[in-house]
Amino acid sequence: MSKSLVIVESPSKAKTISKFLGKGYRVEASMGHIRDLPKSQLGIDIDNNFLPKYITIRGKGEIIKKLKKEAKSASKIYLATDPDREGEAISWHLANILNLNINDLCRIEFNEITKNAVQNAIKNPRSINMNLVDAQQARRILDRLVGYNISPLLWKKIKRGLSAGRVQSVATRLICDREKEIENFKPEEYWSISVFLYEENPSHAFEAKFYGSLENKIELKNEEDVNKIIKDLKDEYIVYKVKTGIKKRNPSPPFITSTLQQEASRKLGFTAKKTMMIAQQLYEGIDIKGEGSLGLITYMRTDSTRVSEEAKKAAYKYILDKYGKEYTNPGATYTKKKGNIQDAHEAIRPSYIDKEPDIIKESLKSDQYKLYKLIWSRFISSQMSPAIYDTINMDIINNNYIFKTSGSKIKFPGFTKVYTENAGQEEEEKNLPLLSEGQKLQIKELKPLQHFTKPQPRYTEATLIKELEEKGIGRPSTYAPIISTLLERGYVIKENKNLKPTELGFIVTDVMKEFFANIVNVEFTANMEKQLDQVEEGIKKWIEIIDSFYNDFNHSLKIAEEQMKDIKLKDEETDIKCELCGRNMVIKYGRYGKFLACPGFPECKNTKPIVEKTGVKCPKCGGEILSKKSRKGKDYYICENSPKCDFILWDKPVNEKCPKCGNILIEKHRKNKKIIKCSSCDFVK
Repeated sequence: MSKSLVIVESPSKAKTISKFLGKGYRVEASMGHIRDLPKSQLGIDIDNNFLPKYITIRGKGEIIKKLKKEAKSASKIYLATDPDREGEAISWHLANILNLNINDLCRIEFNEITKNAVQNAIKNPRSINMNLVDAQQARRILDRLVGYNISPLLWKKIKRGLSAGRVQSVATRLICDREKEIENFKPEEYWSISVFLYEENPSHAFEAKFYGSLENKIELKNEEDVNKIIKDLKDEYIVYKVKTGIKKRNPSPPFITSTLQQEASRKLGFTAKKTMMIAQQLYEGIDIKGEGSLGLITYMRTDSTRVSEEAKKAAYKYILDKYGKEYTNPGATYTKKKGNIQDAHEAIRPSYIDKEPDIIKESLKSDQYKLYKLIWSRFISSQMSPAIYDTINMDIINNNYIFKTSGSKIKFPGFTKVYTENAGQEEEEKNLPLLSEGQKLQIKELKPLQHFTKPQPRYTEATLIKELEEKGIGRPSTYAPIISTLLERGYVIKENKNLKPTELGFIVTDVMKEFFANIVNVEFTANMEKQLDQVEEGIKKWIEIIDSFYNDFNHSLKIAEEQMKDIKLKDEETDIKCELCGRNMVIKYGRYGKFLACPGFPECKNTKPIVEKTGVKCPKCGGEILSKKSRKGKDYYICENSPKCDFILWDKPVNEKCPKCGNILIEKHRKNKKIIKCSSCDFVK
């Protein structure tokens, strides 16, 4: 008896689905796309309505041969690729290769790889959605027109190996513009006054900050302003106003692609690329001890916070059984933030509520466990009741001047039982004594402090993704590839997790701004995304969008070819000799920062890391401790006499010894705070 053929993208997804379908089905993997535009040429017939010329991807011949053979003997063919534009396009290419009618009911989709979801999808096949295919084609053609026309120009005028992209160029501009803001920023001086007060016991002193007078707020711009206030202050501080209340803190919604990437960066130190790779593994299926392959999370490319009623009920039951009725929140809903959200998918959530992270920990790799726990905890917390805090706000008066202080104490933990974001519960709480109006307080310390305004910080992967999402640039599937491309092309480097533009990044951005202003224009790019969404919704035709774009773009291209000047970008030469050929080595930029390379490439391919002195002596042999970068871009610190001396640190050493044990002190960074601590004992400075 012939079997039905189900085609998915990956072997792990095929393995997970097979167990739900039984003997009447055969599941095969296409290994991703089987056709694409050729790499060696533009592959778009501009004179024939921008017709794309698809070719079979090299190495996919045997896979296609096998799929055709299986399709010939199959009683029914189902295309079960991912539930998004890219997945729809893969199904369309498969239909073409296998000579399927795209109007046949051959396409199935599911948001999670569970038995119910897969079997329901098989019962409800549909035809291929050509609006989704056209939206994917339009994006692919737009990106190809930009990349394959501008990149050769950059090669010719600036440097070989450069590229321009419709979305990557905007992202590069955002990073460059932020860097210029930082460089041009002029700090302004301002001051604050803190007073530490107590009722009876100095060890119970609390901090209050200067606000102004009874009449209005007073800005302290310089030391003279501060000294005037301090001169007017008396010894007596009196509680002027006390206001108590209750504050609710609602849980965050379940993850969408961008928020998952941001939180995994902040909490786990994962890059966007790593986050998506691991999320793909969790979605497609992990071998769970005693249960076989299970898809642990729903589809990870989504910008909707919607949750199915079935998942809500399962979460409600879990929370009720585990924590009690007061922790449930059956009415929890999360609304759209902006109009262009595609609501076809759910938020990212666990497929099985009962698969607690710690229960299946043994079956998961370390990073899989960390990301799964993050997703699981965030979802469960999103369905829980708010946390409730008792709050107190006090105004304290001294000679007509007001000092203010506020505090909060948790009354009911609610969702924080399961999950807190970076601004965690421990930071929310600040205990203050409950004082009465008119009460007199004693002063322990008066502390005037000078401050200077700071520019906005450089983007990190997390904050850049947030900016791209807020500005409507790119879509969930594009955030990780955008950042990877910027690093790989050397337009941006990472410094302590911050994205810093290189000289090359500035040059390419300036050229793009001069000749291709629309390509690097945030509003233009965001509007193009909206138009692609309209293709998906069937409101616009993809050819019209491409045609409208290409007319202006082609005009700009001709001007650039005529007027763009040659920019000789030279590598910075050092006095370090290449030990293989004797040339002076030059500084190059890679995805993990600067490194030394021989200028004789490709004849001489010698490279080596840049070594920087720290000014700290090795405690083992007295040699200089050097700063180096690992292959993955992580800083580490090693003795100059290595390998004879085996001293190594992964934290930056400080030129100071621990007063407790005499070992080296190191720098640690926790929640944006620098901590100096001992490398061996528990001493913290």
